[in-house]
Amino acid sequence: MTTNILEMRSITKTFPGVKALQDVTLEVARGEIHAICGENGAGKSTLMKVLSGVYPHGTYEGDIVFENEVVEFSDIRHSEAKGIVIIHQELALSPYLSIAENIFLNNEVKGAFGLIDWNKTNSEAAKLLARVGLRENPTTKIRDLGVGKQQLVEIAKALSKRVKLLILDEPTAALNDDDSDHLLSLILHLKEQGITSIIISHKLNEIKKISDSVTVIRDGKTIETIAKKDVTEERIIKDMVGRDLEHRYPDHTPHIGEEILRVENWTAHHPQDPSRVMVDNINLNVKRGEIVGLAGLMGAGRTEFAMSLFGKSYGSRISGKVFKDGEEIQTRTVAEAIDNGIAYATEDRKVYGLNLIEDIKRNISMASLGKLSRLGLVNDNEEYKVANEYRKSMNIKAPSVLSKTGKLSGGNQQKVVLSKWIYSNPDVLILDEPTRGIDVGAKYEIYTIINRLASEGKGIIVISSELPELLGICDRIYAISEGRITGELPIEKASPEALIKLMTMEAPR
Repeated sequence: MTTNILEMRSITKTFPGVKALQDVTLEVARGEIHAICGENGAGKSTLMKVLSGVYPHGTYEGDIVFENEVVEFSDIRHSEAKGIVIIHQELALSPYLSIAENIFLNNEVKGAFGLIDWNKTNSEAAKLLARVGLRENPTTKIRDLGVGKQQLVEIAKALSKRVKLLILDEPTAALNDDDSDHLLSLILHLKEQGITSIIISHKLNEIKKISDSVTVIRDGKTIETIAKKDVTEERIIKDMVGRDLEHRYPDHTPHIGEEILRVENWTAHHPQDPSRVMVDNINLNVKRGEIVGLAGLMGAGRTEFAMSLFGKSYGSRISGKVFKDGEEIQTRTVAEAIDNGIAYATEDRKVYGLNLIEDIKRNISMASLGKLSRLGLVNDNEEYKVANEYRKSMNIKAPSVLSKTGKLSGGNQQKVVLSKWIYSNPDVLILDEPTRGIDVGAKYEIYTIINRLASEGKGIIVISSELPELLGICDRIYAISEGRITGELPIEKASPEALIKLMTMEAPR
């Protein structure tokens, strides 16, 4: 009979004015991979912070039973000493330290006279790296690794603490397909070694692939726990959002007009290595009311194209022409691009899209302060009014527009980004990974917003790594490989197979 390694009983966690968790119950069997699903803001991460001691005992109600013992963690070091290790979505590695230094930070390998034994530190780190399948020198600096490899370093660090229960919060959110597959395989491999895992993820296909059971949380409450044999994406979605999503994508009837944007012979070189071509002679167009997709593998040049077009905010030796409504325009700076009716919602909302320490109000207005100012002074009342209108129309879940943007869930942060650019009243809106890291309910809302913008006659370009998303919302899709357009398909002729063939073919020269 399988025994539980963990039981969380009637966990209730309250913040000022908000009950984040209410009588949540969770049971995790020893040696299983247990997934936790829920919309952004449902309480998943809060529950894991309670478990790991980030929110210490006394700040919540209920009991945590770990290995048949009621535990009361005062901090994260206390939970780690018991073998519970959490890897947050925002990785907690020091970029300027080596892999080995990060693995044993605050857990140093010491030798004679209490000094750090660097030879043993590096050799032990090498053993841990071998366990996670990372072939890197332990002395390599973290800043020289990609995000996928940094995730593996975090897991190696957890293994150094003799982890029994590993918690991974959105571990593949920022990874490409290859890195995601490697990480999922590693979690399955750790299961074979007797390590229990809890994984929080919005990627339902990954959850279905590796989890032994799934617990769904909605509005801070446990909805149900589903056994592997009964797990379906439809059931998880219904539990998450409280209703059936008969169609993952809202109905969209395009009303396509005249050409609004045309880009000719667009080329951009790498900013640090001008001999390296990142965007190579791209030609594309968008019509009013049209949603145009841009499909490509990681590194194909999609984001580089968008950023180089939007005020030349990426790249060097940029050349080519941009036409709007048939007339050539200049987009030499971000301000010039905005003035000419082009907006770009970045794929990295936390770094480039938002000021996380500012409130919602200022984030929405920051790209259009000229509309709210006179003689260099911003009209605070008008700014508040505008932001509040967007909070309501975009369904941004926050007590007020004075709430800090960094405290919002990923889906609500994305709505703030969209509000900022919609308020700038662009004619062409480029959306780079607009639904990355957000749940299916919030995705549906964003798709509805995209459709509304298209129905208003705006031209939309959507960059996405999710082919079903492009196929579900676009009217036409370009494929890009090695910085060049390799094909163009109307949605009636587009399919995953056809797009992948174009995305992986050698770019014509």
